[in-house]
Amino acid sequence: MEDPSKDLPLVTDSKTEEVPASQAQPPSNSNGTAQRTPEELVARAIAPIKPEFLRPPPPSRTTQNDAVSDANANAKQPQVKEKKSKRQLKRERRQEQKSASNLCPEIAKTGDVNACSYKDKCRFSHDIEAFLSLKPDDLDGNCPFTEADAPCPYGLACRFSGTHKDGASGATSNLLKKSSEVNGLSKDVQKLLWKNKMHFTKADAVIKSLGLGGPNWKKKQLVDKEEDEVGLSGSHAADETECKKAADDSIDCSECPSTISASVNAEDACETDEIRPSKKAKCGVDEKCSDEVEGAATVLDKDSEKDSAETEMANDVVAEPDRSLKIHPREKMLIDFREKLYLAPLTTVGNLPYRRVCKTLGADVTCGEMAMCTNLLQGQASEWALLRRHSSEDLFGVQICGAHPDTVARTVELIEKECTVDFIDINMGCPIDIVVDKGAGSSLLTRPTRMKGIIQAASSTVDRPITVKVRTGYFEGKNRIDSLIADIGSWGATAVTIHGRSRQQRYSKLADWDYVYQCARKAPSALQVLGNGDVFSYLDWNKHVSDCPELSSCMIARGALIKPWLFTEIKEQRHWDISSQERLNILKDYVRFGLEHWGSDKKGVETTRHFLLEWLSYTCRYIPVGLLDVIPQRLNWRPPSYYGRDDLETLMASDSAADWIRISEMLLGKVPDGFTFAPKHKSNAYDRAENG
Repeated sequence: MEDPSKDLPLVTDSKTEEVPASQAQPPSNSNGTAQRTPEELVARAIAPIKPEFLRPPPPSRTTQNDAVSDANANAKQPQVKEKKSKRQLKRERRQEQKSASNLCPEIAKTGDVNACSYKDKCRFSHDIEAFLSLKPDDLDGNCPFTEADAPCPYGLACRFSGTHKDGASGATSNLLKKSSEVNGLSKDVQKLLWKNKMHFTKADAVIKSLGLGGPNWKKKQLVDKEEDEVGLSGSHAADETECKKAADDSIDCSECPSTISASVNAEDACETDEIRPSKKAKCGVDEKCSDEVEGAATVLDKDSEKDSAETEMANDVVAEPDRSLKIHPREKMLIDFREKLYLAPLTTVGNLPYRRVCKTLGADVTCGEMAMCTNLLQGQASEWALLRRHSSEDLFGVQICGAHPDTVARTVELIEKECTVDFIDINMGCPIDIVVDKGAGSSLLTRPTRMKGIIQAASSTVDRPITVKVRTGYFEGKNRIDSLIADIGSWGATAVTIHGRSRQQRYSKLADWDYVYQCARKAPSALQVLGNGDVFSYLDWNKHVSDCPELSSCMIARGALIKPWLFTEIKEQRHWDISSQERLNILKDYVRFGLEHWGSDKKGVETTRHFLLEWLSYTCRYIPVGLLDVIPQRLNWRPPSYYGRDDLETLMASDSAADWIRISEMLLGKVPDGFTFAPKHKSNAYDRAENG
């Protein structure tokens, strides 16, 4: 039987239509599910859907793909895509910017051709008439910015420009967006990171005191020291100039007084009267060394004995203030995760608009997507966007991933200085190959000494609580976190989340919660332990919390991707048989939040569509409660082909990317010509043959 969802009309209202009885016939014997009882289906990890909603499976995707491939092969041979140089790609981007379809943002905002200060040197088009002739039709609905009683910052470029009030300016709207979202990267800080001129006083001091820098780090510090000495005239006036310049560049000069850490070199700090004796004592060593060594190149080649003597003497001079100022772990700000609903940091889908949706549905704790430390230290704007926080996220943390203690220490110092966060989570469980191959993520599970260095360095550098996320181990059957759980607390972490799978296991099989319980019971009382894996109903939540009172809470990941109303179910202790229209309303909220975050112009609309499709590639796995013979649904169940209770529910159950695109067109209008989509997570739950 042909899939009726292929010819469904676009559903935009709240009316539902019952499936005709003629369409909801039990499947034939070839389906193989009608002869089994619900218990047998559950044992085989097949969703026990009521017989009246079952239907014959659609034609095999393999057959369809082969047919399409043969047709394409017969039509013409595929052309090899030309590889373009970076210069050519940059030139094409500039030409695209100059095209009439890309209107200057200042002109689009004001509608005045003379508004752009760059005039003829502007990279964008100034032809308003040509832009309007190429601009797609406005979308249905109202502009998300004007709904908030604020002018739209995108002006003529907005896809809802027909709903704008006359004479609107975008200045107020920009202030509104800045007040609702924080943790942006300022241009001054970004330039310092690009030029590698940012000073990490606390991190470098901690790394040196712990001896975690390594040979390359020590060599780099000496080179930096020589570069700094070139600009110093030896007088206090020169130091004051350096301090003033640092303050102008948004660098914290609070370390200039005598409260500076023990292991910070006096030349790296701003000289004051209080530390002049230490400076002279340090200089005495330098003068002795300078008699024996000449030039910067020779300084780098000092023998280890003289270098060690210099370091010991410097530490002896200012060691006492460092010990008195070191913050005890118990004096740090702590967060009580007990019984709080924690939305896990989710790559790609766990963006700010999605977290806002989960907050409205009951999430207590949210965390940004995993950000790589090296990218943050390089000032990459796309990586810093992962740290953005909305005002509705009252308990918010960021997750970082790094392979070396000095990299992580510098990153947490930068985050604490530039961002507003409640805690910083270090990912030591990511199974992705590109992360593991760099020595980060779950690769650290095989290097406990490296784990210790990273946690100690991070917790000693910042006052914010440091949490850690790990897996049970690297190899299947070789769990090791239970032997490290007590040490993780003593190293400085305030909480640890244990995903009940190994790195080798990835996401196959069910999570080992018995092992998570074992680790929670071994953990010291000061260390909070959270479990993670396969929480998909309020019964799962209740079971884990009651089975192990030592467990503080549970982190919810894929369960929230498939049904974000899981937080509501847990708080209300019920199975929510949510209707298709209620699910569509959640998607509408996501689209509105996305347009506010990414913009309401053409680029913002398509960015919102892309991330909406990524999310729909997960939500299609949800099976409505009213269709199941056994509840609740388990995360590992494979659903047979089935009809929904109305056309929209049937469409939402489709695992075809073409149907996901149709849902996006209900909310964001028709897709551009030649549009295609494939989920980033590369699951098998999409059909390339039907894409678009």
